[in-house]
Amino acid sequence: MTPTRPVQSPVRFADAEEINPFQLLLDLHEHAVARTPGSGRDNVLAELALSAAVVSRWTRWQPSMIYTALRVGADLTDVARATGLDAGEAVDRWRRWVDVQTRLDIGGCPPVDPVEVCAIERRLGPRVVR
Repeated sequence: MTPTRPVQSPVRFADAEEINPFQLLLDLHEHAVARTPGSGRDNVLAELALSAAVVSRWTRWQPSMIYTALRVGADLTDVARATGLDAGEAVDRWRRWVDVQTRLDIGGCPPVDPVEVCAIERRLGPRVVR
């Protein structure tokens, strides 16, 4: 059974964050395409809430995708180009994320392999080593 969503789009960030991230993108696109100079307050606030939730969600997801790219052999130049960040900021975001992930314990194991993290660090050079 597919969960039902409210017919009217949310006008609050907290409500928009409850929407599936891929549906958020679709809803935001729908609002952006339908917006006119005469769009009402609720329509504009819905678009604002949706866009804020998209930015929040995808920004949190980005470091794990940076890790995935590094795992499959991308270098910092590739990651910087893909994210629009400079290499240093990409490393900082990845480093903050990986530091948390390596300290977590899920069933007796961290969610990322510390050996793999060390291999990525060695490949990237001294600027990423803790």
